[in-house]
Amino acid sequence: MLTATLNRPLIDETFNAMSNDDKSNNGQDQISDADLHKQQLEADKDFIKMADLFINQANKLCEKTDHRLVHASLLYASARFSAFITASMAENRENYKQGMDKAIEFYMEEYEKMLKEHMKQYDVVFDKRPKYPY
Repeated sequence: MLTATLNRPLIDETFNAMSNDDKSNNGQDQISDADLHKQQLEADKDFIKMADLFINQANKLCEKTDHRLVHASLLYASARFSAFITASMAENRENYKQGMDKAIEFYMEEYEKMLKEHMKQYDVVFDKRPKYPY
Protein backbone atom coordinates (compact mmCIF):
# COMPACT_ATOMS: atom_id res chain seq x y z
CA MET A 1 0.00 0.00 0.00
CA LEU A 2 1.15 3.52 -0.77
CA THR A 3 1.01 6.37 1.71
CA ALA A 4 1.44 10.10 1.30
CA THR A 5 4.18 12.36 2.55
CA LEU A 6 3.92 16.04 3.19
CA ASN A 7 4.57 18.43 0.33
CA ARG A 8 5.87 21.24 2.51
CA PRO A 9 6.80 23.71 -0.31
CA LEU A 10 3.34 23.49 -1.89
CA ILE A 11 1.58 23.93 1.45
CA ASP A 12 3.91 26.78 2.42
CA GLU A 13 3.20 28.57 -0.86
CA THR A 14 -0.54 28.21 -0.32
CA PHE A 15 -0.33 29.64 3.18
CA ASN A 16 2.00 32.43 2.09
CA ALA A 17 -0.63 33.45 -0.45
CA MET A 18 -3.32 33.28 2.23
CA SER A 19 -1.20 35.31 4.62
CA ASN A 20 -0.55 37.96 1.98
CA ASP A 21 -4.27 38.17 1.23
CA ASP A 22 -5.01 38.65 4.93
CA LYS A 23 -2.38 41.38 5.25
CA SER A 24 -3.95 43.27 2.35
CA ASN A 25 -7.16 43.80 4.37
CA ASN A 26 -5.74 47.00 5.92
CA GLY A 27 -5.29 45.31 9.28
CA GLN A 28 -8.81 43.92 9.43
CA ASP A 29 -9.14 40.25 10.31
CA GLN A 30 -5.37 39.83 10.13
CA ILE A 31 -4.10 36.37 11.06
CA SER A 32 -1.42 36.25 13.76
CA ASP A 33 1.74 34.20 13.22
CA ALA A 34 0.58 31.75 15.91
CA ASP A 35 -2.80 31.33 14.23
CA LEU A 36 -1.14 30.95 10.84
CA HIS A 37 1.17 28.26 12.26
CA LYS A 38 -1.83 26.47 13.77
CA GLN A 39 -3.61 26.61 10.41
CA GLN A 40 -0.51 25.24 8.68
CA LEU A 41 -0.37 22.28 11.08
CA GLU A 42 -4.05 21.58 10.44
CA ALA A 43 -3.50 21.85 6.69
CA ASP A 44 -0.59 19.41 6.99
CA LYS A 45 -2.94 16.87 8.57
CA ASP A 46 -5.66 17.55 6.00
CA PHE A 47 -3.12 17.27 3.18
CA ILE A 48 -2.09 13.78 4.28
CA LYS A 49 -5.70 12.70 4.85
CA MET A 50 -6.72 13.86 1.37
CA ALA A 51 -3.74 12.22 -0.31
CA ASP A 52 -4.43 9.00 1.56
CA LEU A 53 -8.06 9.05 0.37
CA PHE A 54 -6.88 9.14 -3.24
CA ILE A 55 -4.26 6.47 -2.60
CA ASN A 56 -6.73 4.19 -0.82
CA GLN A 57 -9.16 4.52 -3.72
CA ALA A 58 -6.36 3.75 -6.18
CA ASN A 59 -5.38 0.67 -4.16
CA LYS A 60 -9.00 -0.54 -4.23
CA LEU A 61 -9.17 -0.01 -7.98
CA CYS A 62 -5.95 -1.99 -8.39
CA GLU A 63 -7.68 -5.01 -6.85
CA LYS A 64 -9.87 -5.35 -9.96
CA THR A 65 -8.14 -3.19 -12.58
CA ASP A 66 -4.67 -3.24 -14.08
CA HIS A 67 -2.48 -1.02 -11.89
CA ARG A 68 -1.01 0.67 -14.96
CA LEU A 69 -4.47 1.90 -15.96
CA VAL A 70 -5.11 3.16 -12.43
CA HIS A 71 -1.77 4.96 -12.48
CA ALA A 72 -2.43 6.54 -15.88
CA SER A 73 -5.87 7.73 -14.79
CA LEU A 74 -4.42 9.30 -11.63
CA LEU A 75 -1.88 11.19 -13.73
CA TYR A 76 -4.62 12.27 -16.13
CA ALA A 77 -6.86 13.42 -13.28
CA SER A 78 -4.02 15.37 -11.69
CA ALA A 79 -3.20 17.13 -14.96
CA ARG A 80 -6.85 17.88 -15.65
CA PHE A 81 -7.44 19.22 -12.14
CA SER A 82 -4.24 21.29 -12.26
CA ALA A 83 -5.43 22.91 -15.49
CA PHE A 84 -8.80 23.63 -13.88
CA ILE A 85 -7.18 25.18 -10.80
CA THR A 86 -4.87 27.32 -12.93
CA ALA A 87 -7.78 28.55 -15.05
CA SER A 88 -10.01 29.21 -12.05
CA MET A 89 -7.32 31.31 -10.36
CA ALA A 90 -6.69 33.47 -13.45
CA GLU A 91 -8.31 36.90 -13.54
CA ASN A 92 -9.06 36.58 -17.27
CA ARG A 93 -8.15 34.55 -20.36
CA GLU A 94 -5.11 36.70 -21.16
CA ASN A 95 -3.81 36.26 -17.61
CA TYR A 96 -4.42 32.51 -17.93
CA LYS A 97 -2.52 32.28 -21.21
CA GLN A 98 0.38 34.36 -19.88
CA GLY A 99 0.65 32.19 -16.75
CA MET A 100 0.31 28.76 -18.36
CA ASP A 101 4.03 28.11 -18.83
CA LYS A 102 4.85 29.25 -15.30
CA ALA A 103 2.05 27.09 -13.88
CA ILE A 104 3.22 24.04 -15.84
CA GLU A 105 6.78 24.60 -14.65
CA PHE A 106 5.54 24.87 -11.05
CA TYR A 107 3.47 21.66 -11.27
CA MET A 108 6.31 19.76 -12.93
CA GLU A 109 8.86 20.87 -10.33
CA GLU A 110 6.54 19.98 -7.45
CA TYR A 111 5.77 16.58 -8.96
CA GLU A 112 9.45 15.87 -9.48
CA LYS A 113 10.28 16.78 -5.86
CA MET A 114 7.50 14.57 -4.51
CA LEU A 115 8.38 11.67 -6.81
CA LYS A 116 12.06 11.79 -5.86
CA GLU A 117 11.15 11.81 -2.17
CA HIS A 118 8.85 8.80 -2.55
CA MET A 119 11.42 6.93 -4.63
CA LYS A 120 13.95 7.41 -1.82
CA GLN A 121 11.43 6.10 0.69
CA TYR A 122 10.69 3.00 -1.39
CA ASP A 123 14.41 2.34 -1.75
CA VAL A 124 14.52 1.85 2.02
CA VAL A 125 11.61 -0.65 2.06
CA PHE A 126 12.06 -2.07 -1.44
CA ASP A 127 12.08 -5.73 -0.38
CA LYS A 128 8.78 -5.26 1.48
CA ARG A 129 6.91 -3.69 -1.44
CA PRO A 130 3.81 -5.36 -2.87
CA LYS A 131 4.51 -7.40 -5.97
CA TYR A 132 2.47 -7.02 -9.13
CA PRO A 133 -0.26 -8.17 -9.42
CA TYR A 134 -1.42 -7.25 -5.95
